[in-house]
Parts: sequence; C-alpha cells; structure tokens
Amino acid sequence: MKRNLFNTVWDLHKVGTLESGQDQIFVGLHLIHEVTSPQAFQMLEERGLNVLRPDRTFATVDHIVPTADQERPFKDKLAEEMMQAIERNTEKHGIEFFGLRTESQGIVHIIGPELGLTQPGMTIACGDSHTSTHGAFGAIAFGIGTSQIRDVLATQTMALSRPKVRKINVTGRLQPGVYAKDIILRIIADLGVNGGIGHAYEYNGEAIHALSMEERMTICNMSIEGGARVGYVNPDETTIDYIRGRRYAPRGEAFERAAEFWRSVASGPDAEYDDVYELDANSLSPMVTWGITPGQAIAVDERIPALADVPDDQREIAAKALDHMGFGEQDPILGKKIDVAFLGSCTNGRISDLREAARIVKGHKVAKNVRAFVVPGSKQVATQAEREGLPEIFREAGYEWRGAGCSMCLAMNPDKLNDREISASSSNRNFVGRQGSPSGRTLLMSPAMVAAASIAGEVRDIREFAGVPEPVA
Repeated sequence: MKRNLFNTVWDLHKVGTLESGQDQIFVGLHLIHEVTSPQAFQMLEERGLNVLRPDRTFATVDHIVPTADQERPFKDKLAEEMMQAIERNTEKHGIEFFGLRTESQGIVHIIGPELGLTQPGMTIACGDSHTSTHGAFGAIAFGIGTSQIRDVLATQTMALSRPKVRKINVTGRLQPGVYAKDIILRIIADLGVNGGIGHAYEYNGEAIHALSMEERMTICNMSIEGGARVGYVNPDETTIDYIRGRRYAPRGEAFERAAEFWRSVASGPDAEYDDVYELDANSLSPMVTWGITPGQAIAVDERIPALADVPDDQREIAAKALDHMGFGEQDPILGKKIDVAFLGSCTNGRISDLREAARIVKGHKVAKNVRAFVVPGSKQVATQAEREGLPEIFREAGYEWRGAGCSMCLAMNPDKLNDREISASSSNRNFVGRQGSPSGRTLLMSPAMVAAASIAGEVRDIREFAGVPEPVA
C-alpha cells in the first residue's frame, strides 16, 4: 500500500510486534486528567514502578471541576479526592500539572493544541475517548483505558492492533450557516455510529483544508462517535502557522526542521486507502440530533424518520430514542422546545466557537424559561474572550459565564439537566443520562444553532434566524 499518514506515523513509532499479534507503539505525548489516572497510578504503586518519561506526560483537571464555584475544597467529596490524587501523583513523579491555580488549565483536548504540545507526526494517548481531537494536527491520537494508562506511564508504549484507513473526502465548500459540526454529524448519520469500527478516518478534500485548525479539531473530536479509533487531517501550512510560537513548540531553526518533517508525513497524492467515502459540502445543511446516539441526526429542515424507513438493524434503537425523547415519527425537528442552552465542551468550547455564538446572541435576549450558560474550554480561551468583551455580550443576553471545564458535556460536576429538561448542546454525546439526568434529553448542534435556539426557545434554522448577518468569508 502506498503510504498514507496513518501508516507512516504508525511505523515510525512501532517498537515491535508482540506474540498477541498486536504492535507495541511508542507514545510521543501522554495527556492525563483527574478522573482516569488515579487507578493507573495506584497500579504503579502496587508494582513499585515509576513513570518512565515524565517529560512526555502532562496533566490537567477538567472532568469533575465545578464551573460556577471553583473554591477548594470542592463541595463534592469524591471530586476533591480526585483533585488531591492528581496533585499528589504529579508532584511525586515530576509531571507538569496545569492545575486550577495555573493560567493553562482547561479541557485536556483544548490545552494540548493551544500550548503547542500537540504536533504533527506524533502518537498521542489520553484516558479519554475524545483524544481523537488531536488528529486535526496530523497526529494519530488514541483514547485509552486505565490499564493502558498504566502501561504508558510505566513504559511509554502500549499494545494496539493496526486499524484499516478510510479516506473521508469532503469536496466543495460550506454554505453560510453550515459549520464543521454539521460536517461530522452528517458523516456519522451516513456511516453510522459503528461504521468506523476497525478504522482510522482520514479527513481530506478541499472543504476540510479550507477549515481553520479549531474547526478541524471539532471534526476529529467526534470521530469516535462514528466508531473510528482515530481521525486525522493531513498537516499543511494552516497547521504549521497555528503551532508557530506556542509555548511547547520548537523555536527558530528547530521549528523549520520540525515543519519540514511535519510536511513529509502527510499522505501523498498517490496514497492508498482501504476504502473511500465522499461527501459534497455544498449540499450540507445545519444538522440536529433527534435521538440518543450522534448518528440519529437530520438536517434542521428535515423530519424525524418513520420507523418503517429506518434500516432493520437500527429500528430498535430508533424506537427507544423516540420513546425517550418524547418525539413522534415524522415530527419536524424545527420548532422543538428547549429548556437549556449549553455552549462549551472539547468539541465546541474554543474561542472561535464563542465568537460565533456571541455574534448571534448580541442584541438579543435568552428566551423566557431557558437556562443558558457558556463554559470556556480553557483559561486561555476565557482570557481571550474577556479581552474581546464576549462575556459581557453573553451576560447581557441572559447567559451565565462560567469557569473552564467539561461542565454539562458529561455532568461529572454540578452542571446537570434536571428531570425531563431538553438541552440544545454544542457537545458531542446525546446518550441517555449523558448530561446528568436519566430522563434528560439532548439535541446536539453547532454553537451557532445553540445560540439561535437559546434566543428563540426552540430549534431554529440559523440560516433564517432574524437579525443574524451572514458570516464573513
């Protein structure tokens, strides 16, 4: 097979092949957080082991961090225990820790890129399923479990089976009101939540390379929701320009040498793939999920499918979704009432997301009975937003402005849905109970669509939302 980026980077980091048939892969960057690391460190303690490469390991806190009141000790005793554990473990092993008292704290998949830790041609691992985010830089990034975290801490390697590589070729250009979030929701709706099992996804095509780095991160972030083990975009000048000058990026001549290497690992025009999926960006509309998986998504101007029209192998989960959501077959998604608007998460909590949402809410008010809040993905995002006056725009509209963290994306903190509330969310998962209430309901959509829904009190088509100018080209 002629080389694509995935196989190039895999082979550069392959230490050997194990008796199991899996490859032992060297991990260039290991990111840890407070929820999945305590057990792994305990395993090291029990074996009398140390962290082999603390210089390649970086830690932050994001999942259980409260966003309204971050005073210590936390009111949640378990959250406080997790905080103390990561503080203790990082200090003991000499690991760089971006804690709440630092200016670099934030969601792990946001701070890695903004600090310049994430670089092309790397292998990256983190105990979080959305580690695929880092693939936007031309890295191959794996979400791993606790036992693999232990392995990486102890050996800087892990055992993996090589996946196939599927090229996702997105041609054309996005129309006004359509965003990166809509691209990935359309892909998952088309290929299914299991469609990527056993595959790495390479996102390519003119529509992908026209995106900013933050937009590419949104797409790669949700690769896991389509079943893919990783998702990535080939590095280009946009990638290199983003990394230049960041805290952990190479400097001077070292940067230019690194950039030459980064360009060299990109898939060439003759690269081969196990299969190819084509998508025309010109035809895309804003997308909204109607069910309980990210694959249950439709264009905002479409109707929820009738069960008879759903493929046989998806009919049971579709019926469960309709029952849970309280929606009917052939209902329009347009006009569905919401109770909560959530802007944030590792999918859409970056500065460009907040700018776009602020542009839409400016001069408007959040609808009566809608609870709306903004959670920056990192302290750096919050600081930049404050420089630009975004918090004031949101507050004047009726939003709450919070501290950095994962917040209601997974609700391992005080930010939760109540009872049967329905949320317009810029996050990545709409599973039953995902946002904190077993009966709560989640509609995934772009930040712009969340902003419009917060003002209207219902799902609206951002392309027809009154008073909203077209995005600047």
